[in-house]
Amino acid sequence: MAIKLLIVDDSALMRRQLTQIFEADGGFEIRAARNGQEAIEENLAWQPDVITLDINMPVMDGITALSHIMATRPVPVVMVSSLTEKGAMATFEALALGAVDYIAKPGGTISLSIGEIERELVAKVKAAARAKLKAGGVAGGRGLTEKLREERKAAAKPAFVRRSVAAEEAEGLVLIGVSTGGPSTLEEILPRLPADYPFPIVIAQHMPASFTGPFAARMNSLCALDVVEANKPMELRPGTIYLGKGGADVVIANRAGKLMVLPKPENPNFLWHPSVEVLGRSALEHCEASALTGVMLTGMGYDGADAFTEIKKQGGRTIAESEDSAVVFGMPKELIERSGATLVLPVHKIATQLVSWARN
Repeated sequence: MAIKLLIVDDSALMRRQLTQIFEADGGFEIRAARNGQEAIEENLAWQPDVITLDINMPVMDGITALSHIMATRPVPVVMVSSLTEKGAMATFEALALGAVDYIAKPGGTISLSIGEIERELVAKVKAAARAKLKAGGVAGGRGLTEKLREERKAAAKPAFVRRSVAAEEAEGLVLIGVSTGGPSTLEEILPRLPADYPFPIVIAQHMPASFTGPFAARMNSLCALDVVEANKPMELRPGTIYLGKGGADVVIANRAGKLMVLPKPENPNFLWHPSVEVLGRSALEHCEASALTGVMLTGMGYDGADAFTEIKKQGGRTIAESEDSAVVFGMPKELIERSGATLVLPVHKIATQLVSWARN
């Protein structure tokens, strides 16, 4: 059965381009809307399976429309964003409101090169159409509650200077792999880690280069731990969270006996970047597997499944997000099917488990 897709964009050119892309795939029944108000009306009248929603529009912008859509008839939404810092911040706001995913226009607000991301766009919209929705948004309402936000904003950042991690004495290193649905999922996990969490955490989140800096800043404002973008070689320090820079791969390395995290050019042998597989393999090269914890969260595809399975085989520990909470169960499912998951947990139990393992 064809997927009912509502395309929302104020540009007639963009509506036409997007319609042509999805018509060429053949798996969609398509309608278009010119602004947020029309999107709300079409969502109620036509009841699409999935919506692509532009952010900047007259009459009603995409963020306002999204809040109404999630309140009246929740439906999977993929935001269509510009590759700018302002576009990134608006996108993260949309994901917190319940949008499933986003696609970044390669050429600005009105993109003449939208064909460059045709395959990614179709794949993301198809994945979003299968995403689980409950009242309040994705998987029961993604994003932190206001209470949790206030608790974490009030939490003091660690006042002591964190020491570097020597390669020969690394006690623990947490690797997180995540894709579709990732920002909101990370918002449910990382702010729940206490300020004295003892291990470094390195995240490979599939995300454009212009998005990872603003996302790291956003997470830093919500977390008791320090969150930084790994945009240059950095010494790994206990209790610091390193977000791999978009447009590159993020790897673990040994420099003069110290464990480092650093960006490297995208490895063309892998489909997704920053690559979870590349991160996991690099950690196995420089750390004992028994010191590693791999956490595989929501996302389509299989990135990182082989490396995280190897971590478990060699004596490390891994967590796969359960189907109950994963927006898209692709990446965790691949890890589970390879017998690579030590535990399968819903998102709200993952932080507690990480703290328990760190103390035992």
